[in-house]
Amino acid sequence: MASSKTDTEVIIGGKMFTLSGYESEEYLQKVASYINNKINEYSKIDSFRRQPADTQSVLLQLNIADDYFKAKKQISSLEDELQAKDQDLYNLKHELIAAQIKLDTVEDQVKALQKARSEGEKEIVRLETELKKK
Repeated sequence: MASSKTDTEVIIGGKMFTLSGYESEEYLQKVASYINNKINEYSKIDSFRRQPADTQSVLLQLNIADDYFKAKKQISSLEDELQAKDQDLYNLKHELIAAQIKLDTVEDQVKALQKARSEGEKEIVRLETELKKK
């Protein structure tokens, strides 16, 4: 978004308009292009062309509002999906941490058992050596 007000001339429906706003000139041109595309799309429909100009205008406005609400619904749906995925990720991270803690505990137990086994083997060797001396 531009920090200063932008004035740009656009053509909508064959008429020149000056659009003003804090958006970029490219954005304002994109808005005009969207409206022109809607006008062109509906101008190809015979039943639309037969309507009075004010009815055509209202139909275009309704269609643009419909596009807006569908896009808004899609955004809401995608935000809900993102939130669910964020929750899944959060849960997976916690499961990973729990598994890592469990792994660390098991590794410590394995080291302790290996040490005990090693000490037991040394004790066996010592006792066998004592027995042989007797």
